[in-house]
Amino acid sequence: MSRHCMHTWVRRRLRRPAIGVAAAALVAAGPLLGACSSSHSEAVASAAASSGGATSAAGARSAAGNSEHPQLAFFAFAVQNDYEAPMIAAARQEAAAENAQLTVFAQDNAQTQFGEVQDAIVSGKYDGFLIDAVDGAGLVPLVQQALSQHIKVVAVNDVLGANLQLEQPQIPGVSASVVYTAFSRGQHGARLVEQACAAAAGSGQCNVGYMYDFKASEFDQGVRAGLDSVISSDPRIKIVAEGQAEFSATQGFAAAETMLQAQPDITVLVGSDQGMEGATRAVAAAGKTGHVKIIGLGGSVAAFSEVKSGAWFGDVATLPATQGQVAAQALVKAIRQGVNSGGLNPAASLPDGGLVTQADVSQFTGQWSG
Repeated sequence: MSRHCMHTWVRRRLRRPAIGVAAAALVAAGPLLGACSSSHSEAVASAAASSGGATSAAGARSAAGNSEHPQLAFFAFAVQNDYEAPMIAAARQEAAAENAQLTVFAQDNAQTQFGEVQDAIVSGKYDGFLIDAVDGAGLVPLVQQALSQHIKVVAVNDVLGANLQLEQPQIPGVSASVVYTAFSRGQHGARLVEQACAAAAGSGQCNVGYMYDFKASEFDQGVRAGLDSVISSDPRIKIVAEGQAEFSATQGFAAAETMLQAQPDITVLVGSDQGMEGATRAVAAAGKTGHVKIIGLGGSVAAFSEVKSGAWFGDVATLPATQGQVAAQALVKAIRQGVNSGGLNPAASLPDGGLVTQADVSQFTGQWSG
């Protein structure tokens, strides 16, 4: 299997939430939370196909587009995904407030998403695209084609491009990149690991078990790279075991059980919220509750409850609903004013940098259930 095919296979199996994943509310997002807290379900729109080529479709639109009543397309990961649903709902709410029409396309398959974006370009219907990319590097040629035909583009949740560390738009002409990068999430997780190790091991060695969701995915590699960039400078902290949860509590239990059997002196377990839910049960089954510190990377409602109770040491918060709102605002602004907003990370303004512990968990509100 080629590297590209392996990447596509992993991303299509079941992408985060965690990766991202997560939430806590900014003060400005308060009015939005009520609208996003309920379960959101939406029919997936099929891509419009045109009998003409992309060039002829582009010829029918002006460079200014339809700025009074913009037609927007949101290429989401999945409409019934707990993490994605509030993002879609917030984008739709913001679009309606701006007198814009938002059509949602959702696929967790990189090849199918590529086809949907391609068909939307050919249709000549849309003034702007919001893209939560399954394969951000693979979509670069289509994004460039859309831009050449005066379609404004905003990246949301995941980068458009190959650099998982870069918040700024990576493709010239992209109007905004509303993301909290995989690398940054890993760095924030590492700071919680440092705190947990100091609390549990003092100045002694701290053995860490790290749980990927899909180790082969580029997003997971970005999270791990961010974590390693912080803890590698601390000789006391050592990752002694790895597992893979596939965003599943069941898989998380099995992986954590294996890790604890192989390395019974693990001090900290860290991974996505779903994986850590399973790991919590594995720790209890091993009789190590209170001895192994658990850190989630998701910021779900369920995770915040675990942190509040003291069952988990901490969690990393992100803002799926706020990302959807901000991305829609940036896209309409680009269409109407021709203004590019650059890199925007709403999570950057979270209390304590989005590091959630029992001491500050009351300052955070989850935007997805977990």
